[in-house]
Amino acid sequence: MLHGDGPFGLGTRAIHAGQAPDEFGSAAPAIYQTSTFVFESAALGAARFRGEDPGYIYTRLGNPTNRMLEDNLSALEGGEAALACASGMAAANTLIFALLNAGDHAVVSDSIYAPTRLVLERHWSRFGVSASCIDTSDTAAVEAAMQDSTRLVLIETPANPNLKVSDIRAVAEIAHAQGALLVVDNTFMSPILQRPFTHGADIVLHSVTKFINGHTDVVGGMLVFRERALCDRVRPVWYNLGGTMDPHQAWLVLRGVKTLKLRVLAAQQNAVHIATYLEAHPAVERVHYPGLPSHPQYAVHRAQADGPGSLISFELRGGVEAGSRLMDSLKLMTLAVSLGGVETLIQHPPSMTHAGMTREQRWSAGISDGLVRLSVGCEDVEDLLADLTQALAQV
Repeated sequence: MLHGDGPFGLGTRAIHAGQAPDEFGSAAPAIYQTSTFVFESAALGAARFRGEDPGYIYTRLGNPTNRMLEDNLSALEGGEAALACASGMAAANTLIFALLNAGDHAVVSDSIYAPTRLVLERHWSRFGVSASCIDTSDTAAVEAAMQDSTRLVLIETPANPNLKVSDIRAVAEIAHAQGALLVVDNTFMSPILQRPFTHGADIVLHSVTKFINGHTDVVGGMLVFRERALCDRVRPVWYNLGGTMDPHQAWLVLRGVKTLKLRVLAAQQNAVHIATYLEAHPAVERVHYPGLPSHPQYAVHRAQADGPGSLISFELRGGVEAGSRLMDSLKLMTLAVSLGGVETLIQHPPSMTHAGMTREQRWSAGISDGLVRLSVGCEDVEDLLADLTQALAQV
């Protein structure tokens, strides 16, 4: 099995890390579709419950298929350990539960994945956890938001859905100076394009539903830890809350991750062409894409990532009505939420993924009423451009 950075590239690690032939010599990872594991003796069972034997007990507490996926993502991100979760939100809630107590404070990107923000503001606030949702692309704003009680800084970069970029290294320095941990949601980039541990992050969060799996057929989350000791601190909360991954989920994600590098780079190549096209189109007011020199944090992103990715958001001159007409006129692109699959998806965040935020919160976070988010897939770029051209002609 391949662990850590080693001499291997990311594409090789995506295919092999964390996996080895089982006792039967299977070239593909095995699905250990079981709820419980047999002990060879009563003494061995007791030793496992005491933590003296590393064997398996019960799938909620750990499973060999899940462990292969955890080791794979750890190797890709350059971390020491990982926990596979039932969804991205299970991952986020596990972290909050494990790391924050009543009276603690978190600093959070204001345009992070909307349910993460909403669960902090509407639910964890009931138990005495407070959060400041700010523009974390502004390092001075991050510093100003820190409090004596700040224990966690959670950023998504590029952010969802306006693609603002936060300086991971600068934010890590601010967080650590306060004794807080830095969590980076790396869903938009994947470890193929961005590895936050190299810039000072403590924990990386993924919705593996997106690029890691890449086929729009699995929901899952992952927490990757720079240090195993921090993982061990979170692990009891993870399995006691119960938001752990099913082994069949894990197997599907393992199958998807083998083509991660191929998919991410193909979609990114398409996105560069599409973003350039959109920026020059007379019907388009503004394009948000970290691969364009016009992006406000273009230089920051280039310094901490290996590419701009395949998420684009843009605003049409006709606002909401024009955006709706565009989406209803597309023939190839799919009108649906989520992102990171091999197919191109388009959606309207203000009325869909971020509808739970107030209009004032959305505008403050840079999510205008007319913003359209495009997750570019792996289709032939000529077909995608032709579809956009005919749809924009209807606007």
